[in-house]
Amino acid sequence: MPVIDIDTSTYDAQLTEKQQRITTQFSRFGVQQLEVFASPPKHYRQRAEFRVWHDQDELYHIMFDPVSKEKIRVDHFDPGAPLINDLMSTLINELKDDELMRRKLFQIDYLTTLSGEALVSLLYHKPLDEQWLAGAKELQARLQKRFNVELIGRARKQKEVLGNDYVIERLQVNGQQYVYQQVENSFTQPNAKVNELMLGWAQDVCAPLNNDLLELYCGNGNFSVALAGSFNRVLATEISKSSVKSAQYNIAANKVTNLDIIRMSSEEFTQAMRQERSFSRLKDIDLQEYNCQTILVDPPRAGMDELTCKLVSEYDNIVYISCNPDTLERDLDRLASTHKVTRFAIFDQFPYTHHIESGVFLTRK
Repeated sequence: MPVIDIDTSTYDAQLTEKQQRITTQFSRFGVQQLEVFASPPKHYRQRAEFRVWHDQDELYHIMFDPVSKEKIRVDHFDPGAPLINDLMSTLINELKDDELMRRKLFQIDYLTTLSGEALVSLLYHKPLDEQWLAGAKELQARLQKRFNVELIGRARKQKEVLGNDYVIERLQVNGQQYVYQQVENSFTQPNAKVNELMLGWAQDVCAPLNNDLLELYCGNGNFSVALAGSFNRVLATEISKSSVKSAQYNIAANKVTNLDIIRMSSEEFTQAMRQERSFSRLKDIDLQEYNCQTILVDPPRAGMDELTCKLVSEYDNIVYISCNPDTLERDLDRLASTHKVTRFAIFDQFPYTHHIESGVFLTRK
């Protein structure tokens, strides 16, 4: 059943179970002592998505049981940030008596920040016309009396943005503030407090290193921006256009001067590094000028392909951030002949679920 109401008295036990499971799974790599980073036991998610249920005059958020597919009414959501919960109740009260804005509404997505900004996306099974746009502006104005929030309307092949389609997050890491643009419908770390801990751990790992950093799968620059101060130069790659655009914004917002982002997949970058293909996107960047002895990878759940693993193994230091222990284990098997695990951390991004985020630091044997 989805986590909706939380018994916080079970938090320590569920985290201990994860710690024991990961220790057992990775013991053959010499992992003896995990670094464990806990989540706030409640109100830890900065984003959430809900279906909307229409029952005559009633309107409410729902989730579905992943096994039974049973519909579950959600009037409050313990994993959600306080701002999400406040918005949920206020928005439903605004919508339920507004026939224009509620008709054909089937989903509501919330994106919030620790800094108090919010973006709400309303998804419809109908075209969004001028009448809807006028109603949405009135709804947004009412909401903005209480919240720093903007609305987006989505329908088939249609996106109506009433203000910005992003929020600005401000994270505190080792006494320094970092500013991040987070775009609607793009990937961001959902647990901001644990993200701060992950960035702090990565800074601690990289502090003694004195070289250049290469990061694959950099997203909006979450790690590369925070780690730029630990290296002479940073080169980062990302395939998503919207993420690259956000990364460029974040580089400027944080006044980072030694970080370059290039829009390439990890496979393309591997070909470029091996001089197997030339890319016009690299016309202003000479890869041979970089002294990248350290590489950071934060791949999707599928992990790294074999060719990328081979490229990664050519670097002295590897920082591997993983959201899937099983593909992490497979990739460590590939790297074990050249590297040893020096540090291993787990970050409880998703409390009360089976999922766990890991951070591994490997050095050449």
